[in-house]
Amino acid sequence: MEHDTIAIIDYGSQYTQLIARRIRELNVYSIILPYDFKSSYVNFDNIKGIILSGGPSSVYDDKSPELNKKILSYNVPVLGICYGLQLLVEKFGGRVSSSGIGEYGPSKINITSNDMLFEQIPNNTTVWMSHGDKIEIIPEDWIITSKSENGIISSIQNQKNSIFGVQFHPEVMHTNKGDTMISNFILNICNAKANWSSENFIKQTIIDIRKTVGDGKVLCALSGGVDSTVVSTIMKKAIGDNAICVFIDHGLLRKDEASEVVQMFNESLDLGVNLFDCSKIFLDKLKDIDDPEDKRKIIGLQFIKEFQRITKEFGKVDFLAQGTLYPDIIESGGYGGSAKTIKSHHNVGGLPDKMNLRLIEPVKELFKDEVRKIGIDLDIPTQFISRHPFPGPGLAIRILGKITEERLDVLREADALFIQILKETSEYDNIWQAFCVLLPIRTVGVMGDNRTYDYVIGLRMVTSLDGMTADWYNLPEHILKLCSSRIVNEVKGVNRVVLDITSKPPGTIEWE
Repeated sequence: MEHDTIAIIDYGSQYTQLIARRIRELNVYSIILPYDFKSSYVNFDNIKGIILSGGPSSVYDDKSPELNKKILSYNVPVLGICYGLQLLVEKFGGRVSSSGIGEYGPSKINITSNDMLFEQIPNNTTVWMSHGDKIEIIPEDWIITSKSENGIISSIQNQKNSIFGVQFHPEVMHTNKGDTMISNFILNICNAKANWSSENFIKQTIIDIRKTVGDGKVLCALSGGVDSTVVSTIMKKAIGDNAICVFIDHGLLRKDEASEVVQMFNESLDLGVNLFDCSKIFLDKLKDIDDPEDKRKIIGLQFIKEFQRITKEFGKVDFLAQGTLYPDIIESGGYGGSAKTIKSHHNVGGLPDKMNLRLIEPVKELFKDEVRKIGIDLDIPTQFISRHPFPGPGLAIRILGKITEERLDVLREADALFIQILKETSEYDNIWQAFCVLLPIRTVGVMGDNRTYDYVIGLRMVTSLDGMTADWYNLPEHILKLCSSRIVNEVKGVNRVVLDITSKPPGTIEWE
């Protein structure tokens, strides 16, 4: 089944991923593309509508992102949001200028046309504004459909060409009936079919895998997290014993993780997991490496080398299956165009140009919560579904600076104790991801009557839906005190604990 798709063109808005989420909540598939996207990245036969996101630029600046000429050639409805609206105005001969005084936060608008985009929306409603520019002259054949309480044009439309624009953000919860506006555009104006569901995804993915693989064998790369677990489970359902599940211990796992994860897999899911200890090889490759991008790429490349070596034990293997997610693709700048790379992911930015195995990534267009929903529908036990995400490079990117056996031991002990406390205090399931970071500094301390000069551990806890944005988790003070006290007293080599209270953006969840 081909899914009707809405393409979101990203101009740098902090809400772009939220637009994608709102559309998928309507059971319609959405994809995010950079403004200078490559046409080869997506099958535009399935595109039913296009949304132009907001962004921090001004359309009259020399170096501001432009409207991709291909967008209007697809002859599908278009919705411009904030900067996206202003691009449309300029494109069709209108004029945008600085308003002198911006509108930020909640604002009342008066709707003068309740059909199409604003069907079933009250004439006077509250929306979320975030702009410093305004429409000065609307293009010919366009009409104004609403104005703000400050008299600024807040929406226009060219009904003849099914092109719409709003100066506010309908995707944020602060816009009253914003979900209805998006639904009006997606379901009524674009006439997209609401057939994007986890059940349909599983059925179609199994069909696609069988078509792609045929009688071939697939090496399933397991990490112990929900993403690779879902992928391996789907592969087993699709091709049975031709799916060979492999778990590589790269020496950068958490305390006792390799043995515990393999035992869980084989007892709970009957995946027949094969464990390979390659820790010495990985740690030798990482010796004296302190740059985080170098770490990720070395680990990604070595994983491929190990997988290609391991396949020889199972006869002819043609494919490698990975649990790459949509946020991995986005952050690695892997969706075409000139999008900035935030950080390479070991299973995206670290792959070699040529390898002997063809890559299969069944969940690469999903967000984390969507993968968890699919895992539930696959009857994967809660112990896998509820596990906090763990990065492929493992502790390599949680040790800032060079990786040594001593630093790994210190971080493993601190992290194990931290997670143990969160579980004992029933906080673990309230947090999307929690972990310790070993900082590349030592600080002076005192224990008893002796001076110490030991490591600093950073505690990181966040809440999130899909990993694209995150808020730091406010752990109760008495539990924070317990974490600090026990880590300092029980983990040899640590004399100070600090707390990371940075949201994403501007930070990322991991430190490297």
